[in-house]
Amino acid sequence: MASILVVEDDDAIREALRRALVERGHAVATAATGLAGLEHVLGQAPQAVLLDLGLPDVDGLTLIGMIRAASEVPIIVITAQDDDPTMVKALDGGADDYVVKPFGTTQVEARVRAVLRRGGDRSQAPEPIRVGELVVDEGTRTATLAGRRLELARREFDLLLALAQRGGQVMTKREILAEVWHQPYGGGDRTVDVHLSWLRRKLGETAAEPRYLVSVRGVGVRLVDPDAG
Repeated sequence: MASILVVEDDDAIREALRRALVERGHAVATAATGLAGLEHVLGQAPQAVLLDLGLPDVDGLTLIGMIRAASEVPIIVITAQDDDPTMVKALDGGADDYVVKPFGTTQVEARVRAVLRRGGDRSQAPEPIRVGELVVDEGTRTATLAGRRLELARREFDLLLALAQRGGQVMTKREILAEVWHQPYGGGDRTVDVHLSWLRRKLGETAAEPRYLVSVRGVGVRLVDPDAG
């Protein structure tokens, strides 16, 4: 059982989610406005937040940043906005998942279980992964390059970690979407491209002159040691 906060201004959707999640054994609180939701996060520390973007008092994308500034609670966006730019902004701003309306409550509950599993006990995290001068530490969610800490957004780190865990093997965009964005059926190639571009910039490279992130045309991308033979 998890404690879940639903931030949704539509009464019918809010109540349907609350009822469905309660039936599955979760403790559910609800809020009809963004500020009420933020107050609950700060005061009650739920284990997951379901967040609509179209709120009456504060823009949902702004609210993600406000929550993320104070808490690492997993955030699942639930919205009718299915355009790529909004999705990229939400995920890069700190959301953990993105579900487009209309959706089934079973699907949403499965997403909740997934983010809770990913946020499990970090004391059991494996040793940092070293690739050349790059060190990726899952336990502390930090990455350093030649001893210098990289300032990575949440999804940038998740993407780098997924590639590092592959040990130099190629990841396709579909695999990246499934593992990092939890979209097993694809459809967000642009999102992957944008985040790869941002990650390359922070690693001091470009797609034309790669060092760590090497694209394999028509297949995907892999993380390599630039100094390895």
